[in-house]
Amino acid sequence: MPGAALVPGAELREMPMVAKAAARTGSNARSALDALREEATGCRRCPLWKPATQTVFGEGPADARLLFVGEQPGDQEDRAGHPFVGPAGQLLDRALAEAGIDRAAIYVTNAVKHFKFEPRGKRRIHSKPNASETEACRWWLDRERAIVRPHVTVALGATAAQSLLGRSTTISGSRGRAIALEDGSELWVTVHPSFLLRVPGEDRRAEEYRLFVADLERVRERLAAL
Repeated sequence: MPGAALVPGAELREMPMVAKAAARTGSNARSALDALREEATGCRRCPLWKPATQTVFGEGPADARLLFVGEQPGDQEDRAGHPFVGPAGQLLDRALAEAGIDRAAIYVTNAVKHFKFEPRGKRRIHSKPNASETEACRWWLDRERAIVRPHVTVALGATAAQSLLGRSTTISGSRGRAIALEDGSELWVTVHPSFLLRVPGEDRRAEEYRLFVADLERVRERLAAL
């Protein structure tokens, strides 16, 4: 429904319609997802749209069994209009390949759809979205998941996990195990690949990357069992 994102409470009224549309056929799910993406281009649910270049919506098959959620688009994603195309996305692609997960078969998105940053000269430095910004953008994430209906969702980082669970959580406290979601699917939590890019020391960085790939392998094995 055009403008639904601007109307308080509209998300609650729209949810059954979106879910029903997604439940019919794959083509209808694709159409529903494309319509949602188009609507998101005009999102004004929080102030982050003002300095950002554009909305960066999720991408992937409308019937993906596996869905990944990051924190927010970065500088390169904001300019390109596509999620996970920068350094962190390239690292994710590498880890997925090593874990035996087909990148083309998964849906990738972010908890927040606009790039939040602080300007420093000509550079734009990533700034962590706050709770109200994450909550405002959860409207879009809930609808993406209602349409795609993944069997397993992977939260990349604490912000993504908080958005999906509706409460704060730690990576150490939730990593490596399945968490039941209200829709009957499972959530798995791991680190965001951008964390791996910041880890100091070659040995520690290699170990953290190994653990990340191991998390993805467990997700692949779990998905195969469902």
